[in-house]
Amino acid sequence: MDDAIHKAEVLIEALSYIRKFRDRLTVIKLGGSAMEDPEILKCTLQAVVFMETVGMRPVLVHGGGKPIDRAMAAAGLKPRKVQGRRFTDDETLAIVVRVLLQEINVGIERQIRELGGRAVGPHLGSLQYLQGEKLLLPGTDGQPVDLGRVGKVTQVDVDLIRDFCAAGVVPVIPSLAIDADGNWLNVNADTAAAAVASQLGAEKLVLLTDTPGILLNRKEPGSLMSSLSKPDCEKLVRQGVIEEGMIPKVEACLDALTGGVKKTHIIDGRIKHSLLLEIYTDRGVGTEIVL
Repeated sequence: MDDAIHKAEVLIEALSYIRKFRDRLTVIKLGGSAMEDPEILKCTLQAVVFMETVGMRPVLVHGGGKPIDRAMAAAGLKPRKVQGRRFTDDETLAIVVRVLLQEINVGIERQIRELGGRAVGPHLGSLQYLQGEKLLLPGTDGQPVDLGRVGKVTQVDVDLIRDFCAAGVVPVIPSLAIDADGNWLNVNADTAAAAVASQLGAEKLVLLTDTPGILLNRKEPGSLMSSLSKPDCEKLVRQGVIEEGMIPKVEACLDALTGGVKKTHIIDGRIKHSLLLEIYTDRGVGTEIVL
């Protein structure tokens, strides 16, 4: 009986959040162990199906760094990084497109359906969620740095995504964009998710990572910052507390907030049901970033 009462109390705690976020769009970026570990991926997709079932409108955006690296190694190709970003030549792009569309995206869509939900990916390109243009980085000599077939999102098909969400279908969006000539561009998944959230005017952007959130001391889980503002984040970057791979994630959150997203979250995708704990409980489990 005590166990049953506890379960009822959990539902009551979630009720206010369920009502608050009903019909609101939440963009979820899948990455790290949330994609790599089959059991964790199943739990994450169960959470997505739950969210849709209780009236929230989840939108999934995913990359595929590790599977792409493995596919490149099998093809005898070595990843090349320029200013921390993957250089994408035509040969690499072909692998990126195949892995993201034919393997990861199709697999996520199938699992959501097996879990009782409905989902739709870009169907090998017949649906084009994201439009983009080539990304050039500023070089140290003042000249632009060419990353090959790497792009940034310029336009999101907002109407298409909203139509699917209104019909109870979860859009599953790979981090690929189509350029003006109809060719694919490889896009960083964090920045793609931020662009989707901004152009949708989403309630939330949630980045699933392999860290508990933002820690003041990476060796101390107890130093987790549960909430940070934009000035807080900028200060921690200057101090070197936020560094390396966490910087682009924080930048994506800040871009999304500037674009009109109300709240952003960086949470540990390795924790079972972390998505539900962050959104539907009083305490949450990661770092919330707000303006």
